[in-house]
Amino acid sequence: AGRLHWSFMGMRLAVLVLAPLGLLAQGPPGAASPCDHTAAYSPCELVFDLPANDAAAHPDLYAGVELRIEFRSPHQHTYAMPGYWDGGRRMVVRFSPVEAGEWNYRVASNIAAWNGQEGSFTAAASKAPGFVRPAEVHHWAYTERNLAHLWMGATEMRFATMDEAAFRAVADARAAQKFNHLRGLALGEAPEDAYPAGGLPNVAYFQRLDQRIRYLNQAGMVADLVLASRPSVLARLFPGREDRRRFVRYMAARYAAMNVTWQGVGEFEGDVDGRALLKEVGGVLKESDPYQHPRTSGARVTSAPLLDDGWMDFAAYGPGADGSVGAIEHQLYAVPCVNLDVGYGNPDADGFRHRLWNATMDGQYPTYANPGGAPNADAPGTRAMTAWFDFMSATRHWELEPYFDVDGGRAVALEDSEYIVYVEKPGPLEVQVEKHSYDVFWMNPATGDTVKDKKSFSGDHFTGAPPDKSHDWVLHLVRPGRLASLARDYRFESRDSEEGSRALPIVLQEVEISPEKVPFEIEQLPSDLSLTVPAPYSVKIVKQTRATRSMMWLWSAEATSEGQGYRVLATAQSGRLRPPAGMAKALPATLLLRLYGMNGNGKVYLLTKGCQLTP
Repeated sequence: AGRLHWSFMGMRLAVLVLAPLGLLAQGPPGAASPCDHTAAYSPCELVFDLPANDAAAHPDLYAGVELRIEFRSPHQHTYAMPGYWDGGRRMVVRFSPVEAGEWNYRVASNIAAWNGQEGSFTAAASKAPGFVRPAEVHHWAYTERNLAHLWMGATEMRFATMDEAAFRAVADARAAQKFNHLRGLALGEAPEDAYPAGGLPNVAYFQRLDQRIRYLNQAGMVADLVLASRPSVLARLFPGREDRRRFVRYMAARYAAMNVTWQGVGEFEGDVDGRALLKEVGGVLKESDPYQHPRTSGARVTSAPLLDDGWMDFAAYGPGADGSVGAIEHQLYAVPCVNLDVGYGNPDADGFRHRLWNATMDGQYPTYANPGGAPNADAPGTRAMTAWFDFMSATRHWELEPYFDVDGGRAVALEDSEYIVYVEKPGPLEVQVEKHSYDVFWMNPATGDTVKDKKSFSGDHFTGAPPDKSHDWVLHLVRPGRLASLARDYRFESRDSEEGSRALPIVLQEVEISPEKVPFEIEQLPSDLSLTVPAPYSVKIVKQTRATRSMMWLWSAEATSEGQGYRVLATAQSGRLRPPAGMAKALPATLLLRLYGMNGNGKVYLLTKGCQLTP
């Protein structure tokens, strides 16, 4: 007979002995269903032991046994969950119900004793907010009750392999500091420990990873799982397409029922055909994860070149991305943006805050990039992040977009309601606002301390200066009563006007490509670009306006016939550039160069040019 077990988050294990063709939900008379009373958004497990008479015919359960259960929700939504091998003759389907009420399910398998079995269970209601999902074009929400999610991540690439005491110390510290994401390598820094030679997963390794992801989830943190450091690592471990598919389905089967995001690889740009491999892997993830947890890839600069492949639903930025890359791409792509490397290189406390708040003004959500285990758990950067979280939690952060009618700082705003201005270098400040009365707050981003001006501001043109010039400041202009309203409601309903009509949705701007309307031209750039010899480049402003006094630049190029995606070349008005390796498999190659310029009003212009890429 097949046996079915049930466990959840350390709760008492129940064992059911079933007839091979019996209903999974029934078992012996009076037995409970294995998932009965599981709370919504909590995983339960259906565990199958391969019958002895099938074991000889299927000696390799990892590759040879197919198992999938289709779960039907009370509202008739279907979730197809693959099973995974968990050592010996044991197969598991891990599932989290996402609704309270009665669920039905049916097993599909190439094991005759399991195939076609059916069952049902009743899930309990839960106060859990659900899983994280993209929302409001550039922002995040939970799946339940339309609640906003303020993404604040930390990186600890070794979280899967560090010793248990160190892991718990880091996890506890990050939770106390209000981080709600922890990012790390799912296969660890020595991936052969997780997948030894022979292609079978190390079950003990993944069982430990199970427990660590549970621990993070119980502490209120999402596990941001980076599958491997580079595409070449995945290609080495899993040389065949079917090998990679089996691995990705294994990861989805083990972890999709938990609170996770998928982040592909640490960086993809240096590996030729890394984009193609990630498209393959990302497509299997998208197909295998019934909960559709957010997907992206880490990047040296930006993962946005992969968005056109259809498997990603947010963009990520790495240590090579300066503010111009994120600021301009935020205007180009209708997806959330996460800066994975805030604080990369261990800057001093001032430098860290500048990066953090400038990334926020670019419209990005931050991930703290300086791991180091328990000894660095309370580094100065973490205190700045906690101050950031406390401040942003008291705003309509899920509706804020970069705002450009500012002189003397950088801003995000929900126009007509609140304006947040980062003043990196204190001095005179001017902000054009909708004509109303506003309360005026100044926040010290180093400490989180806030000072409220004794007088409110009324009008449409705010002028002022920070309380002192000893450090950077954050200005918060907010209409009276708005913060009290926030405390009552975190739902995505605040784009309603006061009369109750829905505000217009956020629409990405149309990039201006007409040469007659572009206020700049490429002044210098050779027709041949070399992988080894830096080339001079420069832009000339040909239409001087107040807006063109403050320009951001993004030079990118793509060998379109090679399919590697574009690469960022430079982000300045002039200098010397050298294309990065991995843009093309064969040289010379034809490049399409794109020059984006964004003026002080946030308007983006584009010029294109053909070039040759040479050795």
